[in-house]
Amino acid sequence: MKIKLLVLSSVFALCCVFNAEAQKLKKFGSSIEKKIGPKTIKVPYTDVISYLGYASAGNEDAVVDGKKFYYIYLWVPAVAPELGVRMVSPVGKTKVKNPIESAEYTANKDSEDFFDTYITLERSTIFKKEDISEEAAKSATWTKLASNDDSGEMPKQPSGNKYNSLLRYESEAGNPTKALTAGLYRIGFTTYKTGEVKGTFLAEVAAPVKLPGVVMAKTITELLTGL
Repeated sequence: MKIKLLVLSSVFALCCVFNAEAQKLKKFGSSIEKKIGPKTIKVPYTDVISYLGYASAGNEDAVVDGKKFYYIYLWVPAVAPELGVRMVSPVGKTKVKNPIESAEYTANKDSEDFFDTYITLERSTIFKKEDISEEAAKSATWTKLASNDDSGEMPKQPSGNKYNSLLRYESEAGNPTKALTAGLYRIGFTTYKTGEVKGTFLAEVAAPVKLPGVVMAKTITELLTGL
């Protein structure tokens, strides 16, 4: 009996350690690297916006290549040299400063559901905020700038797998189709495998310079309210 109790105690302790590590989210580092002593670190982004949400089955925004996609819209008011996007699911005990908290997250924050995140960063052909509307967003041409499935920089999910996502995209000033101009963007997210997307998530968008006036929202209506 003593042996069994010792084994159970050890397993419980290991689970507690894992859960603590799983919730630890490091500072969001940019593509700029700096050497400090023997170590080389990624310089943290200056501007970070955090969004807490909950994805539920049947509420997807689109089906792309057979996968159910959800979108978060982003208004960027000025030219940016770089944008970083990362997503972790579930949120669990992850702590961030001054997040945007959606009503869906508030209602489901205690949910243990999570999903294997896959993210994209897309830019639209809408470059002025006065041109933003539901119809304009639907008819706009969206260009995928970058995507990511699994990132070794992100914490593990409760499954023990590093299935959270992170991408960094540097603007190509000489290439109009690849430049990070002022305009309407969106973060697309789904799962790597075809299926339902369900669970809490934390999405963050970051830049190496301050971008006053950035607005992040789940819908165009909510975005317009924040402009």
